[in-house]
Amino acid sequence: MVSQFISSHTVRLLGEIDFDFPEGIHAIGRLDNHSEGLLILTTNKKITRLLFGSRIPHQRTYQVLVIKKVSAATVEHLQNGVSFLAAGNKMYTTTPCKVAIIDEPSFVFESPYTMNKYLDYTWLEITLTEGKYHQVRKMVSTVGHKCVRLIRVSIEDLCLENLAAGGIREIEETAFFKALKL
Repeated sequence: MVSQFISSHTVRLLGEIDFDFPEGIHAIGRLDNHSEGLLILTTNKKITRLLFGSRIPHQRTYQVLVIKKVSAATVEHLQNGVSFLAAGNKMYTTTPCKVAIIDEPSFVFESPYTMNKYLDYTWLEITLTEGKYHQVRKMVSTVGHKCVRLIRVSIEDLCLENLAAGGIREIEETAFFKALKL
């Protein structure tokens, strides 16, 4: 599903989740329809500015399944920043980030992707402080790997934990601000 309540396209929307959403709720830090994981929904319009527009960068962590084995040199390249073509045909270079090869993801939801037994795969954990232009997908593509699953597992200290796909966890505002380091 896409991380919005209204769309002119025929797509699954957040409003299809069986939950009585309050008036004025909106998504923070959207996920595209091919991504999974943590999505913040709030009625507080200041959160976007505080979280993504402040001078203090906020970390977002993703667990990413890519086709082919990833080498240590590729991990280092990703960590140091990669350049890719972004909106308006402009080159964009990512800021340094944390990248590690992991054995298994900590959060696995049912996936429409069927793994091919004849291909090699690698799970990566990527923690960055920006998220522009489908950045994680373009980063791994730039270094020669295709992203087949992308799961956002945390924003700062706000984590998926054991939340099921499509599940909702309400958080008291003080705890919410503390977890996001706002």
